[in-house]
Amino acid sequence: MSTLKILVVDDEPLARLRLRGLVDAVIEPRCEVVAEAATASQAGTWLREHGCDVVLLDVQMPGADGLQFADSLAQRAAAGQAVPLIVFVTAHAMHALRAFELDAIDYLTKPVRRERLQAALARAAQRLAERAAVQARQPTQAGEGAAAPEADFVTITERGRLKRVPLTEVLYFKAELKYVTLRTASESHVMDGALSDLEQRWGERFLRVHRNALVARWAVRELERHAPTSFGELDGGDSAETADSWAVRIVHVDEWLAVSRRQVAAVREALAGQGG
Repeated sequence: MSTLKILVVDDEPLARLRLRGLVDAVIEPRCEVVAEAATASQAGTWLREHGCDVVLLDVQMPGADGLQFADSLAQRAAAGQAVPLIVFVTAHAMHALRAFELDAIDYLTKPVRRERLQAALARAAQRLAERAAVQARQPTQAGEGAAAPEADFVTITERGRLKRVPLTEVLYFKAELKYVTLRTASESHVMDGALSDLEQRWGERFLRVHRNALVARWAVRELERHAPTSFGELDGGDSAETADSWAVRIVHVDEWLAVSRRQVAAVREALAGQGG
């Protein structure tokens, strides 16, 4: 993997110097501090002209605090813009819940140990690798005047906030009780809606494998027969549909989803079409 580019945001020069030293001491993943900022405003100005992978972000700073800055990045991400991952580094533990609501990779309290920082950066590197792998596996099937896949998003409401998830990152939709779970390589989201509506809108990209699941065609890794009890909780106990007990493995997350008997042939066909 390429070197992680890191922006350090802290109003205390000594704190920035210490973080730079800790980053330099991290062996894996490879990291580099590419810039520093003393305020959220400075960080925002720098990010408008440059890019980085991770922001090491203090909470309490003059002007907008770190939580407000992270919230602004989350809003840009919801609008489909590429933003860096956030690792909070602060002397105050009381903001951790809000930080994770803002999708922070980690929340480190000062004084930070190198091992904790390394673990946080390793998680960030894994998240970035998962995103890159998902994008690399996308089919190029936009032809005949269709909009490019990047233009399509699934809009969900999460913790009172609207969030757009690029359709190209969705591995599957699965109906559970009154809701639908949207799964990406790194996250799960709960959304309202019906699989039938999603299938009608994006049926060319997704394959119905069961009455409770739609899977991105490119995300089906393999089809395999399993013991009859392996996927009962996914199937809702429908023995007629699952008598043959087939399931598909999903890329990147190595999860298995049940395949109803009537959909086995369609799944085989989809896999054969990917074989190339």
